[in-house]
Amino acid sequence: MKQVSLFTFLMFFKEKGVKIGMIHKFSMFGTNLVIDVNSGAIHLFDNLSYEILDHYKNCDKETIVDRLTSKYDRNKIVEAIEEIASLEKEGLLYSADEYQDYLPLWERKPVVKALCLHISHDCNLRCKYCFAGTGNFGGHRTHMSPEVGKKAIEFLIQQSGNRRNLEIDFFGGEPLLNFEAVKEIIEYARSREQESNKKFKFTLTTNALLLNEDHKKYINENIQNIVLSIDGRKETNDRMRFRVDGRGIYEDILPKILEVAESRNQDNYYVRGTFTRENLDFSEDVLHLADLGFKQVSVEPVVAAKDSGYDLREEDLPKLYDEYERLAKEYVSRIQNGNWFNFFHFMIDLSQGPCVAKRLGGCGSGHEYVAVTPEGDIYPCHQFVGMEEFKMGSVMEGELNTKVQSTFKNSNVYTKEECKQCWAKFYCSGGCAANAFQFNQDINIPYRIGCELEKKRVECAIWAKAQLAEE
Repeated sequence: MKQVSLFTFLMFFKEKGVKIGMIHKFSMFGTNLVIDVNSGAIHLFDNLSYEILDHYKNCDKETIVDRLTSKYDRNKIVEAIEEIASLEKEGLLYSADEYQDYLPLWERKPVVKALCLHISHDCNLRCKYCFAGTGNFGGHRTHMSPEVGKKAIEFLIQQSGNRRNLEIDFFGGEPLLNFEAVKEIIEYARSREQESNKKFKFTLTTNALLLNEDHKKYINENIQNIVLSIDGRKETNDRMRFRVDGRGIYEDILPKILEVAESRNQDNYYVRGTFTRENLDFSEDVLHLADLGFKQVSVEPVVAAKDSGYDLREEDLPKLYDEYERLAKEYVSRIQNGNWFNFFHFMIDLSQGPCVAKRLGGCGSGHEYVAVTPEGDIYPCHQFVGMEEFKMGSVMEGELNTKVQSTFKNSNVYTKEECKQCWAKFYCSGGCAANAFQFNQDINIPYRIGCELEKKRVECAIWAKAQLAEE
């Protein structure tokens, strides 16, 4: 019989526990995979061992043997059961959940370590699916002044405690509409690093329509990461992303973002797209971007209001599952053939993974990461901007609403009933709070379609890792 566990990756620390563990088993393209949820161990099972798991926790050994002897040799069944029992004893299968008991004892003083600076509440595009109301976030079109940006830097220095490495995301609207302010804010942040014992890292997101050689030179010299928006094929992109006058932008932005990717040696950037109900065959768009030569690709599902026409629906899920599986298969094939690219949602670290705090609580929105509007108002993240009930203060005053901050800090996979019993909770960390609120008016009730797609992406990512690990 094939060894039950051909490879094991440990993601989480393990200590002795008492709770009954959880596993998730799935089969893809003839490969049987089993995830031990609490330890993070991942196993490749043969068909016999995989089938035994359907009975293992509900039946004794003899009952399992009786049920399977019509298909498998008795001795091999017994051997497989013993190997599964050995994995369980080692804490690699059905391992105890340590986090739920540990969490109440884990008191962390929240520190803000990242800002999303809304450098421009204006945009030169009118994308259909834009959650930001085509760039103005439901208000008037305006830009952040350098003075507000500098106040935001001081706020971050003050609120970050002993944390040295800090992050600033320049976001819009379209940041290139206010690029001189971007440069002035960066120069100010650099001037404060030595005295404050901080180190700033910058990211900028752009639709690239205004991108020129001067922008590119400055960005490559001063901004560590850049996100370049494009949805994939020309017809896909221009259906959703277009100018104020309705003209598409694909042909204008493509040469520019290709140049940026090459100028950064195909690293420290992403081309980032969105798929909608208008392109359920989104794997074609991912592969189109890869075929153009982009090595860092992210194409993500739209989160749109029900009945907008392009919103994803429950009946779309089987098609989307197939697309992710098709993409995973092609992804592995290309890596094996030396024609690699990175797909953001398939990049899971199974050797160490994120820290405990991130596994339990996610991106840190509202307590470690906040958004700042052009006026200096503070919100939990860019998707909450304009919702007055979530306003957390102002960088102009340098104060933070700790009640809102605590609400977000205390939200985790154990405060969400749907997450408690979900095998993927330590991969998605409870999902996006903004999406949960948009659909359920509660940051602790996850957005179901988002959950289902996340689970499929995790399965595909783990399957891909398994294929590449066997080489």
